[in-house]
Amino acid sequence: MIPFLDLKKINKPYEMAFQDKLKAVLAKGWYVLGDEVKEFETNFATYCKSKYCIGVGNGFDALVLIFKGYMQLGKLQKGDEVIVPANTYIASILAIIEAGLVPILVEPKLETYNLNPDLIEEKITLKTKAILVVHLYGQIADLDNISMIAVANKLLLIEDAAQSHGAINNQKTENLNLKSVVAYSFYPGKNLGALGDGGAIVTDDDALAKVISVLRNYGSETKYHNDVLGVNSRLDELQAAFLSVKLPDLDADNEKRRVVARKYLREIKNDKIILPFWDLSNNHVFHLFVVRTKNRKDLQDYLLQNGIQTLIHYPIPPHKQKALSDWNNLSFPITEQIHDEVLSLPLNPILAKEEVDFIIAVLNKY
Repeated sequence: MIPFLDLKKINKPYEMAFQDKLKAVLAKGWYVLGDEVKEFETNFATYCKSKYCIGVGNGFDALVLIFKGYMQLGKLQKGDEVIVPANTYIASILAIIEAGLVPILVEPKLETYNLNPDLIEEKITLKTKAILVVHLYGQIADLDNISMIAVANKLLLIEDAAQSHGAINNQKTENLNLKSVVAYSFYPGKNLGALGDGGAIVTDDDALAKVISVLRNYGSETKYHNDVLGVNSRLDELQAAFLSVKLPDLDADNEKRRVVARKYLREIKNDKIILPFWDLSNNHVFHLFVVRTKNRKDLQDYLLQNGIQTLIHYPIPPHKQKALSDWNNLSFPITEQIHDEVLSLPLNPILAKEEVDFIIAVLNKY
């Protein structure tokens, strides 16, 4: 059986280094917001070419704290609307709701699965204050056009990069003088994954970085002095240590993913299977390799019978979830088509050439 993802095998090469980090943390006896968190924050900020990285409990909290940070700075207030892709994982939408804001769903492009800039402006109202861009499956969204819309309409731009660690923005957004902020997740299955939950916020915005650092720690900058209503969401010291071990290999691992993706795109030849779009640049890190097919269950069953495990990301669109019952009558046909047809093939840095060849051969016989 070729598993969809073998985390034990992915983390095996780091076992000794992890044990060394564990011993070091135990020896220091400092378990919350210690040297390991500071070191990872510095390293990841440098990696992202940004001034600040604030480690938090998970990717969901990263988004919520960004929204709350902007609220603390007076740039957002409860009831404001946030543009968000209709086909994102529900966490992006739940974070908007958790912060007391209103998600406004916009369809993606069928080709890229990312937010369609051409459909944004028709959804902007006087209450719209931000755009949450999700770089789905590891591919950078159309930031050039989305950023121009944000600047023209004086909207905040927030990026959900939970699936796109290390993806390079080949576009020209820096020329717009637009300060964005990026949320990351280090859930174990991510391209940069911890051995538990973890997240981070990366930004060049001095004021936002400062307020988020306070918010994540009970609203306290000085112990027992609580200046704002904060929360407890701090990147774990041990997880930060593990992430520092793995970070130097992220670019190489992403390139291994691209090598497999190129081979899939070049050699999978089956009219029943729609392959993902990629311009062959470094704007995609293939957190997931997602194909589409009209008869997904049949294809998934066929692959499993041939010893290939696949997953569906994601079977139910957010607006059809029971938790969002007020939205169940909304219609987003492109989103619904995507959720009905997508299937994720195995793709990770430890996939052997023989396994890749076998997967391609089985797909071509379907």
